[in-house]
Amino acid sequence: MNKVLPFLKDNHETLLYLAAVVSLLLALIKPDIQLKQEVHNYLLVADVSQSMNAEDEKLNNQPVSRLAYTRQLMKKIVQTSPCGTYFSVGIFASDNVALLITPLEVCKNLDVITDSIDHLEWRMAWKGNSRLSFGVRAAANTFDSLNVPAQMLFFTDGDEAPRVNVTIKQDLSGIQIGSDFAFVGVGGHTKVGVPRFNSANKRIGYWPITDSYNGAVGVTYSDSGQDEPDPSVASAEYDRYLSQLEEDYLISLAGEIKAKYIKGQDAPAFYDFVQKQKPAASFVTAYSLRWLHLLLAALLIISTFIPSILTSSGWTAKLKY
Repeated sequence: MNKVLPFLKDNHETLLYLAAVVSLLLALIKPDIQLKQEVHNYLLVADVSQSMNAEDEKLNNQPVSRLAYTRQLMKKIVQTSPCGTYFSVGIFASDNVALLITPLEVCKNLDVITDSIDHLEWRMAWKGNSRLSFGVRAAANTFDSLNVPAQMLFFTDGDEAPRVNVTIKQDLSGIQIGSDFAFVGVGGHTKVGVPRFNSANKRIGYWPITDSYNGAVGVTYSDSGQDEPDPSVASAEYDRYLSQLEEDYLISLAGEIKAKYIKGQDAPAFYDFVQKQKPAASFVTAYSLRWLHLLLAALLIISTFIPSILTSSGWTAKLKY
């Protein structure tokens, strides 16, 4: 030990340069290591049928529509997800699902993803009616078109028009997306009226019961002539089409395909549920260590000048004293 310390003291510069050379060689020969990485890839789908305009949710103690609440939940999921998480955004209307954006990494594309969510609205619906059982089948096809493993979160109130019956009920026994699919229920448990808007997105009243079969859940105005002067609205409160979160139906539908159901809430428990979903995929990636080797080499070289700097500044003498 008595011999080692003098050797280190007399040859510290040589040893530091040697260590720096080793670091540079490692940067050239072994610039990366193999790490197993788990990837979360979420497909966020929003029901944009008009029942989602019903105002029975709250944000900051103010009533908001189910669709506005859905946008808030989606954005919070995106904002609380770590870098390396991927998101796609889609919409459901009538009996189909359409993708708006395909998988984007959250940190590099946060503005694009959140902007897409901010623009979700009822006028995106391309056809009236809303048939969730058909939508589940369409969701399975969407997984195929996405061509990458993903976890789908389907935000909806479960309100259908026309109502499900034996003649239009779909057999979902062959759907194999249950482990990667979750319904997120949005809306209250008390029936409320559904606001009706014209093609300029101006609220003009509530949907009447008489028109609800053909569109309270999913109508869109492709022909502006339908709004001359304005579409019909409920003449009185008793004439309003009433809607609520059809939670039992969504739980039943989720059970048919062995999927999950959760009530959407702007609360930590809901976001924890989302983050705890199994990764869509895991694979081995090369993680570069070249920057670390180069940084270490630079620090080692710089450290060789420290004794000279201390000596010239008088610190050595002070330390001896």
